[in-house]
Amino acid sequence: MFQVVADVEQYPKFLPWCVALRVLSRERVKDRDVLSAEMAVGYGALRENYTSRVILDPVARTIDVAQTSGPFKQLENHWRFTPRAEGCQIDFSLAYEFRNRVLNAVAGAAFGRVYVKMADAFEARAKELSAS
Repeated sequence: MFQVVADVEQYPKFLPWCVALRVLSRERVKDRDVLSAEMAVGYGALRENYTSRVILDPVARTIDVAQTSGPFKQLENHWRFTPRAEGCQIDFSLAYEFRNRVLNAVAGAAFGRVYVKMADAFEARAKELSAS
């Protein structure tokens, strides 16, 4: 699962609302890959771009993401992967707030459904890759 989440370039292929993603830079710092990635998300006629700093640590089995520019006042997410006998446990936390209060209220009301759909997309991607 770490590899599925870490492979950000593939997000437009399977992640809902991700219409484009490009890695702006990639560097190796100690045992971690540190990326700057720009993602375009969209739904219907709405489209937003934002840039994040992504830290991939395969040794610690963690992925940390923080927006560096874009429409959010705050956007951070943290992934923790713990191996289990059958698969792995994933702990995911997300903190976000849009700069626009109206957008924040609208997005907040729908976010539960969005979160479930995105989690399902990552799970389906992992199953697809393990079957091939």
